[in-house]
Amino acid sequence: MHIAWLGKKTPVCGNVIYGREITNALQERGHRISFFHFAAESEEPEPEEVMLPFFYKSTIYTVPSLRATKVLVEALRELKPDIVHASLALSPLDFRLPEICADLDIPLVATFHLAFDSKRRNLASSTQQLTYQIYAPSLADYDRIIIFSEAQRDVLNKLGVSGQRIVVIPNGVDSDRYCPGPSQIKEHLGAERLFLYQGRLAAEKNVEVLLRAWRRLSMPEGYKLAIVGDGPLGSALRAFYSHDSSIHWLGFIGDEHRRIEILRGTDVFILPSLVEGLSLSLLEAMSCGVACLATDVGADGEVVSQGAGITLDASKVFSQLCVLLPLFIEHPEFAQLIGHKARQRVQERYTLRRNIEHLEGLYKQVLEHQRVKLLL
Repeated sequence: MHIAWLGKKTPVCGNVIYGREITNALQERGHRISFFHFAAESEEPEPEEVMLPFFYKSTIYTVPSLRATKVLVEALRELKPDIVHASLALSPLDFRLPEICADLDIPLVATFHLAFDSKRRNLASSTQQLTYQIYAPSLADYDRIIIFSEAQRDVLNKLGVSGQRIVVIPNGVDSDRYCPGPSQIKEHLGAERLFLYQGRLAAEKNVEVLLRAWRRLSMPEGYKLAIVGDGPLGSALRAFYSHDSSIHWLGFIGDEHRRIEILRGTDVFILPSLVEGLSLSLLEAMSCGVACLATDVGADGEVVSQGAGITLDASKVFSQLCVLLPLFIEHPEFAQLIGHKARQRVQERYTLRRNIEHLEGLYKQVLEHQRVKLLL
């Protein structure tokens, strides 16, 4: 099958990682991938890559140049893929895709993994709700919309997106790569017990509340908090909390083997986000057998439900962390028990293999529907 994948390669964010994991897995299963993404015109494209010009690009949204649509259409006409799969990236081009693909008689699938909180408890979740409202009319014109959870389905249904077009295929992680194993990270950091946040340092990730709770608790010597990642709040947070020797700022880590080693040596993973889609960092930690605390936003609360982790109320993160983190000091076996259940949950529901099998089935279904439609 020839799939034209429209996604992101930079800057690094969940969308980028999702696209890389899925397209690599599809290629390993014999599918041909033509990867469309926004890149500077001075860059040299790799084989099977189409670079779309842009004015501005960030982890949040992208502004394509006036030529981007023309480049996209001409490439699709030349390549003649069987199907287009768009990993939507908050770009005006997202709204043009249904019309473009309809004109070319190419079926169109989208992954809509924008973060959300269905309870709208803060400014971040209210802003994301507005984004969903803006996208909903356009999503109704895609052949299928892939989302990550039943909670997200409910949000889109209420906005008028037909349930027949929505398919729940959760994020997946390679549980053979992300698995328990040896690690030297505790020795490197001088840690007896290691707590971890991994992700962007941005307002919607709510990391500052975690840092405040950590400082309030005055954790015993040997108990360390590692922060992996960077972002717009990185400099300010590091400056304010740099005096605390129990907090280690490891920055952005691109090396996957190093990230896995850190996860394997972690006792407790904390994700205090105000909005989420379905966090790959959370799934990776769970797959490595780490006890996880995550807020009940996006699909994350669903992932850690029923004992596979601990769910935090996004409006009460500070107070709940102040109560829960000391439990892992008094009862270290608690983390081991939850971590074991976390890995079981991933292997049952959130493996990359399961994800790809469901995706292939969806492609075949959409292509058959397109074939029948063209015959009529």
